[in-house]
Amino acid sequence: MSRIHFIGGEKGGVGKSVVSRLVAQCLIDHEKPFRVFDADRSHGAMLRFYADYAEALLLDDFSSADRLMEAAVETEQEILVDLAAQTSLPLFRWIDENDLLGLAAEEGVQVVLWHVIDDGADAIGLLQRLFDKFGDSPSYVVVKNLGRGKDFSAFEASGTRRTADELGASVIEIAELHTGTMRKVDHANLSFWAAGNNKEAGLGLMERQRVKVWMRKGYEQFDSIGESLCARPGNGGGG
Repeated sequence: MSRIHFIGGEKGGVGKSVVSRLVAQCLIDHEKPFRVFDADRSHGAMLRFYADYAEALLLDDFSSADRLMEAAVETEQEILVDLAAQTSLPLFRWIDENDLLGLAAEEGVQVVLWHVIDDGADAIGLLQRLFDKFGDSPSYVVVKNLGRGKDFSAFEASGTRRTADELGASVIEIAELHTGTMRKVDHANLSFWAAGNNKEAGLGLMERQRVKVWMRKGYEQFDSIGESLCARPGNGGGG
């Protein structure tokens, strides 16, 4: 079964692209087939860091967005969609006008909506809106990004958290990567594998170690997702 992973959160600055990059690296390291569609016209992180796997996507152009489903049907693979902030309107329109969820069910394609949150109240509201919109039709992954928030107690105590449980959503955490280390990775345009393993990439021994530990923690979180992306320990890969 192919899966289409829409990795978003609607709110800017919550770390959507970092999560997308980590998922892509997980798939590379575990030698699983995938394609990436980058819907961020302003920054295009996936086109920048994983150019060999990524192509641009225009969600407000149906002929461009249609490639997502066509790619999922043509061969069994993971389809990653890195969503920019405030892309819900064109995405929801494309999903609604094409009955994407109904078509996906007919074609045996699983739709997974990832929602990356920080510890702000607006993140909870946006997640609730997503649940209200689609109900139990798709699968959900809620990502608490510890690099963008430290206190998620309001989310844990919220009705939205209870709704997540009722819908069978996976709720995972992505640890914070040291700010200075992440800055070096980004300024050097490195994949996470290169940052952790390439001695010539410009990171010191302990910085490379921090990246590898952070990746490992992220992969362990992905293992908790049903039919997980990283189902087994890997020996590392290229990228």
